Amino acid sequence: MLELQDVSHVYPNGTRALDGVTLNVPRGLFGLLGPNGAGKSTLMRTVATLQAPGSGRIRFGDVDVVAEPERLRRTLGYLPQDFGVYPRVSAQAMLAHMAVLKGIAGADLKATVETLLQKVNLWSVRHKALAGFSGGMRQRFGIAQALIGNPRLIIVDEPTAGLDPEERSRFLNLLSEIGEEAVVILSTHIVEDVADLCPRMAVLAEGRIGVEGAPQELIAAMRGRIWRKVLERGEAAPEDHILLSTRRFAGQAIVHTLAECDPGGGFAPVEGGLEDVYFEALRRGWSGR
Repeated sequence: MLELQDVSHVYPNGTRALDGVTLNVPRGLFGLLGPNGAGKSTLMRTVATLQAPGSGRIRFGDVDVVAEPERLRRTLGYLPQDFGVYPRVSAQAMLAHMAVLKGIAGADLKATVETLLQKVNLWSVRHKALAGFSGGMRQRFGIAQALIGNPRLIIVDEPTAGLDPEERSRFLNLLSEIGEEAVVILSTHIVEDVADLCPRMAVLAEGRIGVEGAPQELIAAMRGRIWRKVLERGEAAPEDHILLSTRRFAGQAIVHTLAECDPGGGFAPVEGGLEDVYFEALRRGWSGR
């Protein structure tokens, strides 16, 4: 279990990236949703001990992460949003180098590299230079390096951004498998990634947790409160409604609004989805409520 208690962080320029974040993250896949600039990467870097929080406590099992960062690093796997590699080095050689840096040597080194490349389906291209890898292959290699040493906590930051649908599906299936044995935090702004995989999730907005829970429970809590209207070309969305989202296509716009009862004006009730939960959490975060 990863536990965060009232974690805050303010950068030297005055930007408050985290504002009293409290979370309990159990074993399995945990989705952290939020738009760009919400504070997700700051939170992931803080948990990964790359920077200390301005205030608050972080514990992983019996490890005080802030006071004992080295203890966490021994059991941490991390795939940052921008994962750099030596492009002319082969996947096998690069992974072996990283394993040595984590203290693996001898027969264990060879077995570790082979096992991990097999696990992420890169063994057949182990001699290929990383510069020749596709985006999805590079992300799978990133997961391989994150799994060195059998970590119990794994953090992946925006891992599917830029991947085509096939690579995205392959990568998410791999994360799902890994989540059976460890705490895996999937930080993303892609709602579908969380809806498809994560038993629990949270939405981060303006450095604060807007909502937390099981996706289906959060969706159920919105039942009877989501209303939909199709706007024709030139028709403006009503200004006196709490608007969650507007999708435009073929000269029309589909508007979702939040209301406890029929808002009138041609809106009809619809079953909400995780996207509605997400936009409502962002709305409350932006309004400071």
